[in-house]
Amino acid sequence: MKKAISFFACYTFAVIIVSLISAVPTFANDTVVGIVAEQPAEGPFVKTDKGYMIPYVAKIPGTDVEYTMIPIPGGTLKMGSPDDEEERSENEGPLREITIEPFWMGATEVTWAQYKPYMRMYRLFKEFELEGIRLVTDENKVDAVTAPTPLYEPSFTYVLGEEPEQPAVTISHFAARQYTKWLTGLTENFHRLPTEAEWEYACRAGTDTAYSFGDDAELIDDYAWYYDNSDDMYHAVGQKKPNPWGLYDMHGNVAELVLDQYKEDAYQQGDKKTAEDAVIWTSSMFPHVIRGGGWASDPPVLRSAARGETEDWRIEDPNLPKSPWWFTDEPALAVGFRFIRPLDAPKERTKFFEVDNEVLANAVNDRMEEGRGIYGLVDPALPDAKKKK
Repeated sequence: MKKAISFFACYTFAVIIVSLISAVPTFANDTVVGIVAEQPAEGPFVKTDKGYMIPYVAKIPGTDVEYTMIPIPGGTLKMGSPDDEEERSENEGPLREITIEPFWMGATEVTWAQYKPYMRMYRLFKEFELEGIRLVTDENKVDAVTAPTPLYEPSFTYVLGEEPEQPAVTISHFAARQYTKWLTGLTENFHRLPTEAEWEYACRAGTDTAYSFGDDAELIDDYAWYYDNSDDMYHAVGQKKPNPWGLYDMHGNVAELVLDQYKEDAYQQGDKKTAEDAVIWTSSMFPHVIRGGGWASDPPVLRSAARGETEDWRIEDPNLPKSPWWFTDEPALAVGFRFIRPLDAPKERTKFFEVDNEVLANAVNDRMEEGRGIYGLVDPALPDAKKKK
């Protein structure tokens, strides 16, 4: 079995994460969160031309809810599985080499504690609209997000629990992207879904084995919630061992949405050399790529290279048009997401967040016209505006 290769030199993440969560780094107002000028005397870091990227814990502004971000170094990914891998699927090849730029990634999947403040924006935005404050106009709509409508049938979405540390599930690709736009507006730090290449690179954490812990599937109980040990449900994040770079639940618990539209032959784009160039941008409502497998999956689906896809999991949705924000069918109970923050934020951000196909546009517009949807402005002043309510 091949050993995982960590970029943290003499340090191991298993030790560092414990101290990381108990000690939040502080930064001066004129510094970038997660960057320090001098090489840390201990602990993990990534050296860049902007300074040293380090792990950090941040609060969602206006709440006491925290999230932990882990620095991921730049490098090169051999994406996919070799032809002779026993469990390899046709959609995992041919192997291609992708250049990855540094980024921070959420240490865990987004939890209900982290997602529910965004859900509560629906009622708040409605109140703002009724009172004629913080109104969305054609001029400022670029800074607005849609908040998910209240759940039509909460008992379905929460059938496996809604504990704060459980992963948030049944969330659409559009809603996940709007969540990252919301967090971007609040923090003024650019957050987004990972590309498929970035996700695999982070999952592998320097390894070229079937899993980030090696090739031996017999070890999977230590690292993942899956079909044989999950008791048919998802679990609180971060209970299993992390991968070599300190990321939890990359294998199992819930599968994770990424930016890319799913295409079986995506890897045949041999001329795409960077993670962003290699993205299959959305052109239709479904399917999108999901990675990592979930609590109902068998070990082969949890491999670092394994690719899954969403379907239109809204058959049970009684609404017309069907919800752009929520899934209503059982497979979606095993799908969530996590987000990243690139070291170098792009100037053009619209494509990472916005309505990106005609079917979705019609669904969102119909909801807005009927008053069953709402846009709201998101910026650092939002928490104070909320307090004045």
